[in-house]
Amino acid sequence: QVQLVESGGGLVQPGGSLRLSCAASGMVFSRYTMGWYRQAPGKQRELVANIPSGGTATYSDSVKGRFTISRDNAKNTVYLQMNNLKPEDTAVYYCKGRLGILREYWGQGTQVTVSS
Repeated sequence: QVQLVESGGGLVQPGGSLRLSCAASGMVFSRYTMGWYRQAPGKQRELVANIPSGGTATYSDSVKGRFTISRDNAKNTVYLQMNNLKPEDTAVYYCKGRLGILREYWGQGTQVTVSS
């Protein structure tokens, strides 16, 4: 059974930093493209960052230069380092693993709130 478990969310002041983690189990993690998505209240879920297996990370324009996605295949974990956080970054952040077009798994989400 595949599981993706996010952690590291919380409340942070504008300009602050957080690091999210997503621990995977039940899958051959190194083969999957891993991504972070977010969904703010009343808005659609959007892609934040993506990191293919052995490939180059990509970012949405809204987070480029502030967020960094990375993965540790030995620990079956993907990370999202978020710096210089802004109130508009407030959302539930989700981890997704994708292998081809038939296999896609989501975590349960972790809340990030940026507020003074």
